[in-house]
Amino acid sequence: MAMAAPTGSAAPVAPALCGHLALLLLLAAPAAHGYSFPQQHTMQYWARRLEQEIDGVMRIFGGVQQLRGIYNENRNLFEVKENVPRKLVEKVAGDIESLLAKKVRALKRLANAAEKFQKAHHWQDNIREEDIEYYDSKADTEYDDPDGEEIEREKSNSLKLEFTDDANFKTKVNYSYAAVQIPTDIYKGSTVILNELNWTQALEDVFIENRKEDPSLLWQVFGSATGVTRYYPATPWRAPNKIDLYDVRRRPWYIQGASSPKDMVIIVDVSGSVSGLTLKLMKTSVYEMLDTLSDDDYVNVASFNEKAKPVSCFKHLVQANIRNKKVFKEDVQGMVAKGTTDYKAGFEYAFDQLQNSNITRANCNKMIMMFTDGGEDRVQDVFEKYNWPNKTVRVFTFSVGQHNYDVTPLQWMACANKGYYFEIPSIGAIRINTQEYLDVLGRPMVLAGNRAKQVQWTNVYQDALGLGLVVTGTLPVFNLTEDSSDRKNQLILGVMGIDVALNDIKRLTPRYNLGANGYVFAIDLNGYVLLHPNLQPQIINFREPVTLDFLDAELEDENKEEIRRSMIDGNDGQRFIKTLIKSLDEQYIDEVFRTYTWAPIKSTNYSLGLVLPPYSTYYIQANLSDQILQVKLPNIKMKDFEYLLPNSFESEGHVFIAPREYCKDLDLSDNNTEFLENFIALMEKVTPDSKQCDNFLLHNLILDTGITQQLVERVWKDQDLNTYSLLAVFAATDGGITRVFPNKAADDWEEEPEPFNASFYRRSLDNKGYIFKPPYRDAGYRGLDLENNTIGILVSTAVELSIGGKTLKPAVVGVKLDLEAWAEKFKVLASNRTDRDQLGARRCDPSTSCEMDCEANNKDLICVLIDDGGFLVLSNQEDHWYQVGKFFSEVDANLMSALYNNSFYARKESYDFQSVCAPEAQSNTGAAPRGVFVPTVADLLNLAWWTSAAAWSLFQQFLYGLTYSSWFQTEEVAGDSMEARETSCIMKQTQYYFSTVNATYNAIIDCGNCSRLFHAQRLANTNLLFVVADKPLCSQCESVKLLQAEVRAPPRDPNQCELVDRPRYRKGPHICFDYNATEDTSDCGRGASFTPSLGVLLSLQLLLLYSSASRHPLPPAACL
Repeated sequence: MAMAAPTGSAAPVAPALCGHLALLLLLAAPAAHGYSFPQQHTMQYWARRLEQEIDGVMRIFGGVQQLRGIYNENRNLFEVKENVPRKLVEKVAGDIESLLAKKVRALKRLANAAEKFQKAHHWQDNIREEDIEYYDSKADTEYDDPDGEEIEREKSNSLKLEFTDDANFKTKVNYSYAAVQIPTDIYKGSTVILNELNWTQALEDVFIENRKEDPSLLWQVFGSATGVTRYYPATPWRAPNKIDLYDVRRRPWYIQGASSPKDMVIIVDVSGSVSGLTLKLMKTSVYEMLDTLSDDDYVNVASFNEKAKPVSCFKHLVQANIRNKKVFKEDVQGMVAKGTTDYKAGFEYAFDQLQNSNITRANCNKMIMMFTDGGEDRVQDVFEKYNWPNKTVRVFTFSVGQHNYDVTPLQWMACANKGYYFEIPSIGAIRINTQEYLDVLGRPMVLAGNRAKQVQWTNVYQDALGLGLVVTGTLPVFNLTEDSSDRKNQLILGVMGIDVALNDIKRLTPRYNLGANGYVFAIDLNGYVLLHPNLQPQIINFREPVTLDFLDAELEDENKEEIRRSMIDGNDGQRFIKTLIKSLDEQYIDEVFRTYTWAPIKSTNYSLGLVLPPYSTYYIQANLSDQILQVKLPNIKMKDFEYLLPNSFESEGHVFIAPREYCKDLDLSDNNTEFLENFIALMEKVTPDSKQCDNFLLHNLILDTGITQQLVERVWKDQDLNTYSLLAVFAATDGGITRVFPNKAADDWEEEPEPFNASFYRRSLDNKGYIFKPPYRDAGYRGLDLENNTIGILVSTAVELSIGGKTLKPAVVGVKLDLEAWAEKFKVLASNRTDRDQLGARRCDPSTSCEMDCEANNKDLICVLIDDGGFLVLSNQEDHWYQVGKFFSEVDANLMSALYNNSFYARKESYDFQSVCAPEAQSNTGAAPRGVFVPTVADLLNLAWWTSAAAWSLFQQFLYGLTYSSWFQTEEVAGDSMEARETSCIMKQTQYYFSTVNATYNAIIDCGNCSRLFHAQRLANTNLLFVVADKPLCSQCESVKLLQAEVRAPPRDPNQCELVDRPRYRKGPHICFDYNATEDTSDCGRGASFTPSLGVLLSLQLLLLYSSASRHPLPPAACL
């Protein structure tokens, strides 16, 4: 425990009187060797000496005043422009609206054309594969089996195309054709698929015409309800590592476009008859069903036998977002079969869930999905009580597994409640039958006609063909044919989609005139960010949307919650707030002021925001004269850029230039020297006023080159850095220049060449005074040989200009301290000797006590400087030097805990939802192979067997077995063959920062005989805390080590069970199509599948038998 005696205005509650007395006695009493702990006034004196030394060095070498003078002297070379937030937001929102509007026009042309083509198409019962000409995107795709051997491709009649590299698509394309992708588990020789290919072929001409009108169009895609995808331009399909199970109907954009939002309750029969393989099929079915839901949907999952209970901690419907679905998927695996079946318990639970109006939900389509192995009860009384006569809840029933139960009651339940009955006899039937309910939900949309033709824009997600992060505009495509009785068709044909790359939207937003800490962001109706500098997903997963909430992209507070709500409501507004932000390196927290301005992007689901610090209201725009640019000459002379040339670095310091797109033909490079050479080479060919160059960026770069060079001439060249133990001096500017002097110091320069991406630069702008930044060291760092490796500590400060009453910060200057030399200097400054004293001149004995200091008593006294993040900067202990840059709790856990407990530091915990982790080891408790059917010799010799549903189901089992590996692998095999791939995960971050307490503290860490005294005081005009403490006398005073390093969040942290009870504000789509009086519900159940090809089945069955025998020998149980 630490007892404190604070001084100053910000004193906390006083400790007990006995604590005060003990502290005073300890402070005054001399130790046995004649030294006493330093008095408070002594340590305040040391602090003032430290402050003066730092300020003196920065005034001499930082050159803040001189740089202000240089800017003022060159006032004729630039203008001070103003950022007007409302105008900027209005302009950018308008530009984005125009960009998306062009895509919408193309989308509508495609959807209308598709409906016309399909209506004019004549169905052909005898159509053959050779009658259809198309490019099969998977025809040239090579797949590897799990053992690394190439799998032989089936024969294909696909067109043979040539492809050329295209920068827009980041891959090879052919603009003359569209490509077709058919899911592997769908037989492409079926009559349905062949007719689909036949009529969609006409879409190619519309694709091509769209591109002629708008060359910036990216992927144009038609996703069919049959599973066929036709996309333009043609490109080979991207081969996955295993069998390809891509199905357009399970993509987020298709699901969003194919139906209105859903409130779904899934109930699973876990009675005793549901055991072994059937239960496993049910678990996988629920897993796949959850994947058909998007963030606009709400769901709950329950199991039932005699009673019903939720499978997870969720007691009501919750949003079907990634994190909630993950909880369901984990908890569904824990279902155990026992007891007897009571359908009434399951359905009553489901209806109660759907009738709960006290929670946030979709309030559109309502449905119950029941998975069971069969039963006798029709529970008509439940439907009469809850659902009839209006039938507002659809009931979908799924008969799971191979059994002889009468399925008539299940069919009746579905047909009597506007639903559908499905059969899932094997794992191969799961994916198809858990997604086809979308066709039923699409009926009211189709019957609503043009009212339902609403273009929707999706969440951000990863493009399956390699474009990176995209959003997609979607439009449903309806079947407009009529039957013989002139009754409208109610089937959805599919969804049309057009992609827009996030990078294309980003190009419409301002960047460099907003300064290092200004930015544009955009969110959707769920509060998920479409644009944000912190939207940086670390893992590629095209199956899941990228859903980063605005309040997770930033540090959440009440102001931001209100801003987010206003944006979701489609309002515009502006608010000036004080808030916390994380540093770019995520080690520090700063309290800053920001102006948030926002407005809706019309005709979309998005809202745009702008964040601007006060010092970024104004910015510099270079206005260089013809004399300096020499634009009148045919070519720019090299002397105009002499200070960017490497041969000038020795005298003028090394120059790093920010890797920005100054000109279209400039080759970017991660190597700054190479990038600089590319830049200079291009400048020999073009003028800075060339139309292919960004004049704002280029002129500002040239201006800052000259201004920083003048700083070298006026300040740095005239000073001896060694006199003050400096390794380097530097200046970085908004214009993109970082100049480091002397040139040799650039060898050890580890900061980003782009100032806007450098943590020291951004933090210096947000904080007053001198910002110290030690090199970050994690807890496991063991140090280097200090004699051969010089460690530097950055000290930086912003240059604030006031021009005509306009304040701005166009640059940051600083020095790099030599750690070893400044550690010695630190000891002297925090000692009792003056410049005239000689070390060791003082003598103390028990009769003449004197105060300890950080130099003479470094064996007894720890003296440290800690920065505002809790990282060690300087110490009087030589064994601490290699620990500089570590979180101080790793150095002295006891003392850091005392500082935290005495409110010198506050703590902020947050979560990073975009991280990547190594996969965790998973237990495999099933004897999986017994679920695989292996045919007998008699079966193999029976031709009828090969064309049976059993054979097709077995083929499907094979395909899905490659995905759900546990179906084929025993526990031993699974452990060896699973690939150790990185997976998305949640990381917990903890940052420490100075609290509002500015007082000087004397305190005691009370541990009985091991008690320690310490004193702590903030150093003025810096981000440093000066701490003096007794060395610990024994190990009994240990305390819990404070953790700062990022760690993987434990399971269920953050606690989703608690978060769903206080859901964040959101809005769903404004139109709902869940009912139409003319809907025909007579088609309500079947158990059919596409007819397979005999040749395909024969070859795949033999492959299955081979793989089962060679790679995964089946135990005797497998034949049961």
